[in-house]
Amino acid sequence: MSEPSFEELRRELDEVVARLERGDVPLDEALALWRRGEELHRACVERLDRAELEIEELRLGDGSGRDSEPPGG
Repeated sequence: MSEPSFEELRRELDEVVARLERGDVPLDEALALWRRGEELHRACVERLDRAELEIEELRLGDGSGRDSEPPGG
């Protein structure tokens, strides 16, 4: 089974939040939804962090030297 995409994780998180905001779920289910929401939030943050790191590595590794100061500058 492949790892869900960021968009799929975000969509599920939005659904969890919407259900909790409606306030019509029993307490035990609300707690389970809260836990799932926390898991989804962590997964989304991890994905974004990895993407940011990858972008930074690509930007710095492009060989243009745009981020470095000129010698003597």
